[in-house]
Amino acid sequence: MTDFKNKTVIITGAAMGLGLATAEELASRGANLTLVDYNETELNKAKEELAGKYPEAKFLTVVADVSNEDAVKNYVEATEKEFGTIDGFYNNAGIEGKQASLVEYDINVFKKVVDINLMGVYYGLRYVIPVMQKNGGGKIVNVASVGGIRGVMNQTPYVATKHAVAGITKNTALEYGRDNILTNAIAPGAILTPMVAEAFREVNPADPKAAEAQYASRNPTKRLGKPSEVAKVVAFLLSEDNGYVSGQIIAIDGGESNIYGNS
Repeated sequence: MTDFKNKTVIITGAAMGLGLATAEELASRGANLTLVDYNETELNKAKEELAGKYPEAKFLTVVADVSNEDAVKNYVEATEKEFGTIDGFYNNAGIEGKQASLVEYDINVFKKVVDINLMGVYYGLRYVIPVMQKNGGGKIVNVASVGGIRGVMNQTPYVATKHAVAGITKNTALEYGRDNILTNAIAPGAILTPMVAEAFREVNPADPKAAEAQYASRNPTKRLGKPSEVAKVVAFLLSEDNGYVSGQIIAIDGGESNIYGNS
């Protein structure tokens, strides 16, 4: 298990879900972490819990809306000021939006999904990469989704933005590999996070657990994924063990993306 002592990683969307799970994984390995989220209450709660469990790790919290370019610039500058460098970037913050067909989709919600899922990822790359270039390299993990490698009914803006994240990831790997910056994206399937639980509530408000069970029944593993399972993949991609994986969109979905359209 790679040690992250003296390594600094920024995690956006760090207060819950996949961001919090990765924060815990990296904190357990002694990382310096900048935890970024728009929810100040949950962010502070996450920091307190992690600091209590992992006293060797160091934490900086920054409240930020990733769709705001100035806020993104601020969390990057705050990290460099606090820790001196940025070794890793988990570009994780995102939202699902709502469940609706393309024609009926609320245009304002559509724009919000684009602003957070696409522009938030872009702003992060725009300001983190120059710091990594200055310091001799780094590792970046963006968050796409299985919605970034296939279609998902009634989630047009989510799917569009996650496909865009996959494209940005590939271009970033091409353009900055020469600077010793390796960039990948993960494409989680149905991992049981608060966001996914909310999606099941939208699908079946009367019995969200039934919706969850129905979805899990289609997976080759017959279960949903755990945030900790995703966190371990992210940790590898951000670690020194990863010396040559770049430009990849890595599905973490129990193999389900291999059967879409055939079942």
